[in-house]
Amino acid sequence: MVSPIRTLPPHLVNQIAAGEVVERPASIAKELIENSLDAGAERIEIEVEQGGVKRLRVRDDGCGIPRDELGLALSAHATSKIAALEDLDGIITLGFRGEALPSIASVSRLTLTSRPREAPEDTPAWSIGVGPDGTLESPQPAAHPPGTSVEVRELFFNTPARRKFLRTERTEFGHLEQVVRRIALACPEVGLVLRHNGRQVFDLAPAGGETARERARLAQLLGQSFAEQALTVTAEAVGLRLHGWVLPPAFSRSQADQQYFYVNGRMVRDKLVAHAVRQAFSDVLHHARHPAFVLFLELPARQVDVNVHPAKHEVRFRESRQVHDFLFSSLQRRLADGVLGERTPETGTIAPATAAASTHASSAAPLTPALATSGGQAGRVGTGARAAVARERSPVAPAGRVAERPARYQADLAFQHPRPAARDGGGETSSSPAPAAPAKPLSEVGGARPVQRQEEVEAADAPPLGFALGQVNGVFLLAQARDGLIVVDIHAAHERIGYERLKQAWARGRIVSQPLLLPVTLQVSRAEVELLETQRDTLARLGLVIEPLGAETLVIREVPALLRQAEIAPLVRDLLSDLTEHGRSRRLDAAIDAVLATMACHGAVRANRRLTIEEMNALLREMEQVERIDQCNHGRPTWVKMTHDQLDRLFERGR
Repeated sequence: MVSPIRTLPPHLVNQIAAGEVVERPASIAKELIENSLDAGAERIEIEVEQGGVKRLRVRDDGCGIPRDELGLALSAHATSKIAALEDLDGIITLGFRGEALPSIASVSRLTLTSRPREAPEDTPAWSIGVGPDGTLESPQPAAHPPGTSVEVRELFFNTPARRKFLRTERTEFGHLEQVVRRIALACPEVGLVLRHNGRQVFDLAPAGGETARERARLAQLLGQSFAEQALTVTAEAVGLRLHGWVLPPAFSRSQADQQYFYVNGRMVRDKLVAHAVRQAFSDVLHHARHPAFVLFLELPARQVDVNVHPAKHEVRFRESRQVHDFLFSSLQRRLADGVLGERTPETGTIAPATAAASTHASSAAPLTPALATSGGQAGRVGTGARAAVARERSPVAPAGRVAERPARYQADLAFQHPRPAARDGGGETSSSPAPAAPAKPLSEVGGARPVQRQEEVEAADAPPLGFALGQVNGVFLLAQARDGLIVVDIHAAHERIGYERLKQAWARGRIVSQPLLLPVTLQVSRAEVELLETQRDTLARLGLVIEPLGAETLVIREVPALLRQAEIAPLVRDLLSDLTEHGRSRRLDAAIDAVLATMACHGAVRANRRLTIEEMNALLREMEQVERIDQCNHGRPTWVKMTHDQLDRLFERGR
């Protein structure tokens, strides 16, 4: 027999809503802390007992709630943050639905105490509780400073089926601590205190927007190593702004446990964002490793919809392709600049690699061919250390003009990369290069003289990576810079140099396609065949000629010449999957890059080869010219620096 349709009682409605909002104590902490932030709190204290299951209290110094609105605050869908449908198009607060407090109250013993900040000093605070059946108790006077406290006890006491899914105290507190950490990273201007079972876990003072203090908070929350190694990022375009920190690929992690992304101050987990970040790291990170970052994206509130998930973990961008491309290009340029690309926010000049400065992710200029050993004017200077050298010599030079490099290390830039002509399938000479050896043999490098005077190393126009001292174990190069000792992995650095030059040469020419002697047929879905029809011209420009052969069959007739030996069918399947999911794909680029990386590896300097001082200096100068030089093709570091202070500590000097 079919049950009659009935209206559910309000308390049951709130308990159902709690299933969407309240998953564990960490979910409650998130909702309550966000309410405190929306109330303008400058200091928030979180007290937890038994992982938050027994007791969780959040106290703030925000604007507070008047007595006559306390009961309303615990009513379903009562909020001060939106009033009309139009307000949903431009939400700037973290909470807005008004379902959190009544949902929490329906599965716990909740007490709300508040005193308005602007009330007269003799105005008492008032406290209100919720009974087991969901009825509101009468407000009672209470002792409380200006602000609001929400105390939650005995979580899921009335829903034992939910309570049995909770984990151990340690696990639940770990989730709650992570929530507090995420919010603390997003709000450096707010002081935060976290206590668990009477033990203080965090006591974070407000950073006040000062770069050094923000770095200090970063160190407290993610570790001193993260704060010291992180590259600062700042980029703006088309109404979008990206800022924050990203660890160099050499400091990647085995798990994605240090990835924090915020949209207008809201912590989100978004597939589009994750894909853009992963693509930006694709050429510098091993596939089994994960990048680490704390990034903030700011855009007009009407360009993002935050009302797509009950817990507000996900968002939807109105211009998703634009956001994806902005994130990808900004991070890719910043990683290309590397450690040598740090800029100070006050002057715009590039600081030494160890400086904790803000970074401006400017558009990357094309790399120019290396200078010949005959000397002469420097060519166009792009990002990274090349701009550093020019600006350190001439800080008042107009934008776009580059000061002439000192002649003593112009001669060191001697890695030449010719562009040999290639023949396409028709036998005609094409401008597309058939990539040759990635770098000029080191034995042919000459003209650079060893540095013997300390004054040359400490000079204002000394290059960022300094001058060579010698070679260790046939593998490492030692160089002295103004601010410390540089150690270079010779093979890894030369491999990256060759790889970047090969990519440039390939990009400059028209991609040559190779007709297949036996075309490859591929069974796909009807939707993928229709998708291919819209992308055929784009794929053809990449050297991949694919035609439909029936409603669910494709035939691959031509492939890029560099991929003629590759397994093309799986590549095309992955490419179609990317196009379906993201609207674009870099599968072909990645496959070509893999071939070029192999060629660069075989052409790089091998271990135990003895280099002269001139050859070592030539390698250092070339490293300063090349993008993404901080790590090799496999994501390992190519060079490290030990500062003078680190060397002093190592030998306990001055103690």
